[in-house]
Amino acid sequence: MTRLRAKLSTQGLPCDIWLLLAALLLAGIGWVMVSSASVGLTDDSYHYAVRHGVFLLLAIAAGAVALSLPLEMWRQNAGFILVLSLLLLAGVLLFGQEINGSKRWIALPGPLPSLQVSEVGKLGLVFYMAAFMARFPLVLRTRLFAMLRPLMVLVIPAGLLFCAPDFGGMVVYTVCVVGMLMMAGASLLVLISTGALLGVGATLMVALEPYRLARWTSFLDPWADQFATGYQLTQALIAFGRGHVTGTGLGNSVQKLHFLPEAHTDFIFAVIAEELGMIGAIALVLLFTLFIVRAMLIARRAELAGQLFAAYMSYGISFIMAAQAFINIAVSSGLLPTKGLTLPLVSYGGSSLVVTGVMIGLLLRADRETRRHSRSPRPPSSRASSPRASGAR
Repeated sequence: MTRLRAKLSTQGLPCDIWLLLAALLLAGIGWVMVSSASVGLTDDSYHYAVRHGVFLLLAIAAGAVALSLPLEMWRQNAGFILVLSLLLLAGVLLFGQEINGSKRWIALPGPLPSLQVSEVGKLGLVFYMAAFMARFPLVLRTRLFAMLRPLMVLVIPAGLLFCAPDFGGMVVYTVCVVGMLMMAGASLLVLISTGALLGVGATLMVALEPYRLARWTSFLDPWADQFATGYQLTQALIAFGRGHVTGTGLGNSVQKLHFLPEAHTDFIFAVIAEELGMIGAIALVLLFTLFIVRAMLIARRAELAGQLFAAYMSYGISFIMAAQAFINIAVSSGLLPTKGLTLPLVSYGGSSLVVTGVMIGLLLRADRETRRHSRSPRPPSSRASSPRASGAR
């Protein structure tokens, strides 16, 4: 037993088991809840359950491919992937399907599901920003306006999403880039100033667009117009109220029966709260917290080992998952105005699941390469240090 423990402590585990366990549990809960929330939406009660299962298999396959490829390949092609994602974001404005007043999807031929290009754009943005920050770590810390280049790059996809319009996607992109810059040690003064400008811009966007202003006023008091602008939120709050502590039981939701719009996608957390109660909702939040904490730890270990591209890429994925999960849960529970964002690994959606699977594979790959780098023998004179330590010296 002692030899076995010594062997495990020397070689370590092949990957971050807690991250993988959290992802699998979230995906499993998502499949069950999508199957429950989609009952009655079509003549075939198992239509969405079967399709979601296929999407899960595709996500696992995509994650396995990402896990098998070295991160250096992504770093070298980061610029190309960003340009490709920008072309897709521009293409959806020209050839995309308009659903609920927004162009976010490109129809694919045959039985293939529509492609939500904003999901693919997350990968291009993360790869480019991680490659830039890994190349100029000290410049970002020592030069006040070195962060203008990544912010200028952010303006392009954010502007394309604004034209869609996809305000929720803009927020996720912005949180990702600003969070990565913060972890890279960029100037807090410039970050705060940028945040203030973005806040002013967001306020103007809300004030100048009638439907956004209506969403904001309905968010403040949804019961004032509960059958129009406040309909989605009031139905979600009713679901939370019916769930109480232990829930109504799996499959016993009433709100999913054509009362709560998008019950299997944007508002699936409300169905979870109704059927599984406060206990189930808190358990889901804790699983997301575990996933994000483990992803941040992977990023920090990679940073300390000198694997800067892996570190900043992992930070970016962590911020994307955290922002999207927080916004979706906050919208469902009435803490934020209504936004069309899926709950990662839980909501129904092929593009979201496959891209999230790729992100998980990238996190596990970063963890694997960091472990290999830490176990590889190095000369005594060579010492990997994080850019923060380098900047301190």
